[in-house]
Amino acid sequence: MLLTVQGVDAYCYTGGKPFDAALPTVVFIHGAQNDHSVWALQTRYFAHHGYSVLAVDLPGHGRSKGAAKTGVPELADWLLQVLDAAGVQKAALFGHSMGSLIALEASHKAPARVTHLGMVGSTYPMKVSDSLLETSRTDEQSAIDMVNIWSHSTIAQKPSCPGPGFNTMGGSRRLMQRISQINPQQVFYTDFTACNAYANGEVAAQAVRCPTLFLLGARDMMTPPKSTKLLTSTISHGKVVTVDSGHSLMSEQPDAVLDALFSFAGT
Repeated sequence: MLLTVQGVDAYCYTGGKPFDAALPTVVFIHGAQNDHSVWALQTRYFAHHGYSVLAVDLPGHGRSKGAAKTGVPELADWLLQVLDAAGVQKAALFGHSMGSLIALEASHKAPARVTHLGMVGSTYPMKVSDSLLETSRTDEQSAIDMVNIWSHSTIAQKPSCPGPGFNTMGGSRRLMQRISQINPQQVFYTDFTACNAYANGEVAAQAVRCPTLFLLGARDMMTPPKSTKLLTSTISHGKVVTVDSGHSLMSEQPDAVLDALFSFAGT
């Protein structure tokens, strides 16, 4: 589904069903150098089981037009304008990695509009090493390869993840290469800089009152579970669920992620 946000196209995948703003809405927000497709296995289930789905492509990513935004607060503003354009008053926000910071900031800007907050593969502060930040600026392909390796717990997924012959690491690498191909304006560097610079996470976390889920990968090297202490202690009512996965939880453990999110959405 194409919406017009800030004067340009904003693409939202609706899970294979027509979007119906009268149903409970769940918004899925991808991370750096990704697009809506990282949520494909989860969003289709939600869309066929009583929810309306908006899996966004952030500006400059996938099918959404415009330049990639340089800060998490600006991305949160954009996300809230997506809800306006879709005619949605309230929604659950589920974000992965950088997307979790966008969801958190959006909940701070408009708490009455967020029914549930799901933070997948999240941490705060979400600092990026100087070397990786510089590599993403000067040698994007090397940065893609580095992050792809660090985001997966193994090079060989079990056959059911998500299907026989599916190459999880290869698919992730190709997606990031595709984002570079369609938008050569250093999207990875822009995304990493936004994560690195976000400074309102603790304040935003202190204000969270809605049901909150922290869904973490036990073998995540990008946002290790031990690094989430500030968030989980600040949002003390949040539920913590850990799955046997690296940072790419949605592809490495699609069923476990779906089970956790779907159960949480019904609370």
